[in-house]
Amino acid sequence: MKQVLSRDELYKKEPASSFIFLTGLLVGTLDAIAAIINYSYNGGKHPEKIFQYIASGVFDKTSHSSTAMIVIGIIFHYLIAMSFTVFYFLVCAKNNFTRNNKIIAGVIYGLFIWAVMEWVVVPMSNVNQFPFKLSQALIGAGILILAIGIPVSLLSAKYYSNYEKK
Repeated sequence: MKQVLSRDELYKKEPASSFIFLTGLLVGTLDAIAAIINYSYNGGKHPEKIFQYIASGVFDKTSHSSTAMIVIGIIFHYLIAMSFTVFYFLVCAKNNFTRNNKIIAGVIYGLFIWAVMEWVVVPMSNVNQFPFKLSQALIGAGILILAIGIPVSLLSAKYYSNYEKK
């Protein structure tokens, strides 16, 4: 007979690495969907260019249009989302402030991600940088808050609260 676990029992039995991986996959997907919606809303016709752009941060632009660059861009996108997820789980999630103020912590973390990407990652890459526009910065920060910051904060709090009940 198959044993059916409740949601809380499942959280208790799920190792942190698996939960963090699934959280990273979720927030990476939410961020990608939000980026595609934003790109399309602003008149973009080929959303694959988002991932080619990401890949061009490492590779030269002559290979920018290949299908391989789309796949590499998707992989890089998820690696970045996963890195921010792991960082939050390992560094931020056990802090009393983040546990007691999940939404505020998520907003702050989304802004932190935006700042790191805007002022560190993108300038260090090979991508063509666009001139600063406040409206685009606010949209980008909002996407990162809603797609990564808040979900990672809520899910890490859920994981650790169930983990401590063991």
